[in-house]
Amino acid sequence: MNDVTLRLSGLSKTYLPGTPGEIQVLRGADLELRAGEAVALVAPSGAGKSTLLHIAGLLDTPDTGEVEIAGQGAMGKGDRTRTAIRRRDVGFVYQFHHLLPEFTALENIILPQLANGTSEKAAQVRAMQLLDRVGVSARAEHRPAALSGGEQQRVAFCRALANKPRVLLADEPTGNLDPETSDQVFAALMALVRDEGLSALIATHNLDLAARMDRMLRLEGGVLRPAE
Repeated sequence: MNDVTLRLSGLSKTYLPGTPGEIQVLRGADLELRAGEAVALVAPSGAGKSTLLHIAGLLDTPDTGEVEIAGQGAMGKGDRTRTAIRRRDVGFVYQFHHLLPEFTALENIILPQLANGTSEKAAQVRAMQLLDRVGVSARAEHRPAALSGGEQQRVAFCRALANKPRVLLADEPTGNLDPETSDQVFAALMALVRDEGLSALIATHNLDLAARMDRMLRLEGGVLRPAE
């Protein structure tokens, strides 16, 4: 666990700058995330967790600061370059699964691989392997509407990891689930993180789940601090 896969340096972000409603959500946030490490991100609602994750995943840009993924700085790069880095090295999981309803669980995991240039045969093998590892391979041919909430989120995890990213960013990935299902789904997620050897930054309100990760960070006043 010596390789830094995600480095955030001096991130600042202000919404509605120069107006009476100005909101500064990030004030020089710094983070180093290493390969194989799972880090919990905790903060009250509205503190900027989602903004931080979107910037870390190159879906948004900071006012100042740098984002490095696998040693490659992304700020100042064009949209095409940032998209290529994100597609290659970053996986996202959200509170709601966002699976494509017209496609099966298997197809939802195959599609991002095809978009990344993987052959259909190899994409199907990878998709089935991931589904098997989270215990839902028997549901591979079911569409999302036929899956339980926990099954849908497991498929979403598989889709996020389909292209073998270096970094996984998750925003309240168990927030819509009941406590028992949440615990089971979280265990499946952590098993994938460990098996794949990737880095994970997981925003959660669940302090019990957060305590099961390698370390916990709190976003306070726009900066990241170790949570006690």
